[in-house]
Amino acid sequence: MTIRTGAGHQATIGQRFVHFFRILGPGLITGAADDDPSGISTYSVAGAATGFSMLWLTLVSTPMMAVIQGMCARIAMVTGEGLAAVMRKRLPLLLAYGLASVVIVANTFNVGADLGGMAAAAHLVLPLPVDAWVFFFGVGLIAAQVWLPYALIARFFKWLTLSLFAYIIAAFVVHPPWPLVLRQFIVPQFHFDSGWLSTMVGVLGTTITPYLFFWQASLMVEEEKQSGNTTLASRRGTHEAAVKDMHADVNAGMIFSNIVAFFIIVTTATTLGLHGKHNIATAQQAAEALRPLAGRFAELLFTLGMVGTGVLAVPVMAGSSAYVAAQTFKFREGLNEPHHRAPKFYGVIAVGIIIGIAMNLLRVDAIKALFWSAVLNGVAAVPLLAAIVWLASNSSIMGAWKSSVLARAWGWATVALMGGAAIGMFYFMAKGS
Repeated sequence: MTIRTGAGHQATIGQRFVHFFRILGPGLITGAADDDPSGISTYSVAGAATGFSMLWLTLVSTPMMAVIQGMCARIAMVTGEGLAAVMRKRLPLLLAYGLASVVIVANTFNVGADLGGMAAAAHLVLPLPVDAWVFFFGVGLIAAQVWLPYALIARFFKWLTLSLFAYIIAAFVVHPPWPLVLRQFIVPQFHFDSGWLSTMVGVLGTTITPYLFFWQASLMVEEEKQSGNTTLASRRGTHEAAVKDMHADVNAGMIFSNIVAFFIIVTTATTLGLHGKHNIATAQQAAEALRPLAGRFAELLFTLGMVGTGVLAVPVMAGSSAYVAAQTFKFREGLNEPHHRAPKFYGVIAVGIIIGIAMNLLRVDAIKALFWSAVLNGVAAVPLLAAIVWLASNSSIMGAWKSSVLARAWGWATVALMGGAAIGMFYFMAKGS
């Protein structure tokens, strides 16, 4: 069977299938990095504490994620620059510096939390001291980002996304009540109390999260550099085929990310929520609790997936901070650059991960911080989202590639949902309910 693709050209189903997998890259990596140890912990807490009541968020947030990440990618494709660089040029400097600082602080906090989560998960499989695992993961990830070439890192990240299938498999192992799951996936629910709303903010914050906005845009620039467009002038502008491929990549990554989130919530709601085990703080506690309810295999899948996603997400977070700092304060950037040509860029990566290691070695409770780092991201994302939607909708910046009316509607709906959830959380916290 063949499909006509225009201008008399015909492509077979097989050729289109191969093309689709060839273009997967920044969007898929970004989507997979969204399910980091902080995200896994947040989804685990959501399933255990609120049952299936937040499954509808994975449905509603998927087009929101796709629209926002598509905006970030398109801004980079049109301007030839990363998101932070565009913000520095187009927003008041005080606002641009403030947003950059919030992202870097949130990323660094998240790195420490994720290293702690990875170490605790690895300890469940191989009981070496947790501090040794923290040091091993942290130093190893610094070395990989500083000394390995970008092309190799990108290929490795692409294959590492397969580790997320562990959570899909685990959900089928525990035999959830699928009719109830389907009903709560389709029908939205709200509970007006601080606990439920803070969990909702955490879920949204770890799903539509700030570090991914900057990473997505910066990876688009890295891909252009990798293809030979090393000057800003050569990277400016785009064309329909490139935008179409980008949206296919981004949409695939965001759908994959939320499918994984859906199955994590299903797994923990089935094994913990339905058995009255509501008070867990981390994915490690969820994994340990899974053993008597679902067996050693489900626990092992859960913990190994935690390590795999951490190896993917920590470099993304540290790299996102480095891109934000470089583009905001105007120094040489890029994973394509050798470390001696971009010492400040790689220095930000190294310092961010070293601070994360220190958080754990100094007994800052980074593991419990996994959930609250997602809540912090949920609050920090609101002003960033507003800035992104405004930039992507500005014809003086985007020209013919400014966002459509539908995309703008989804973008502002995302701002409203996340802003409303954050305001509601603070309101009910203040009331003490």
